[in-house]
Amino acid sequence: MTDAGLRLDNVTAGYGPTHVLDRVNLRLEPGERLAVIGRNGAGKTTLLATIMGLTKLHEGSLTLNGAPIQGLAPHKRSALGLGLVPQTRDIFASLSVEDNLLSARRGDATLEEAYALFPRLKERRRNGGAQLSGGEQQMLAIARTLMTSPDILLLDEPLEGLAPVICEQLMQVFEDLASDGRRSVVLVEQQAAAALSFANRAVLMANGAIVHDGPAAELRNNADLLNRHIGVSLNA
Repeated sequence: MTDAGLRLDNVTAGYGPTHVLDRVNLRLEPGERLAVIGRNGAGKTTLLATIMGLTKLHEGSLTLNGAPIQGLAPHKRSALGLGLVPQTRDIFASLSVEDNLLSARRGDATLEEAYALFPRLKERRRNGGAQLSGGEQQMLAIARTLMTSPDILLLDEPLEGLAPVICEQLMQVFEDLASDGRRSVVLVEQQAAAALSFANRAVLMANGAIVHDGPAAELRNNADLLNRHIGVSLNA
């Protein structure tokens, strides 16, 4: 076993004095596709926020490629290869699509690569962020994060509130991004079927803890576990 990848050991974290995550242990290998599912309030968003340094760490440690990161500010974690697409999207409404992308650029990322993934953004490159549809704003949020050249892409509910056709397009983009095995993708998603079809490994969260960690196909076929923790079962 090498030190490559991301590791959380006995992590308890939250907001101020409030604990949301409870002694979480998680390892993400390079190139892995990980789905994180669970009910609302299970701690999924807090897990991603903790990885990025946006919460208060009460206990435990985080390491990236063998080096501790728990004391680093979010922008320093980003510079080390962590990239978060938040639920709130966090695009600049007053800037054009192109300026949104250029303001985030780091490393060898290019506009051409972003536009190849999202041709619609190229068509709208002179439009302001506030002039985009919800689906276009989500595309821009993802493209902005990709402009930071992340090795680990953290996606927080990227399909929320979007039309089915847009969801399909985004899932294909995630497939393309992960296809060469050079980038790890962590997908937090309420649409469990889509997440488990994409991922090769899945964790199920409840009450701030990981209650299941294993192959995504195994969880997809475990109707009892899915029913108990998220209230749905999926067809095999």
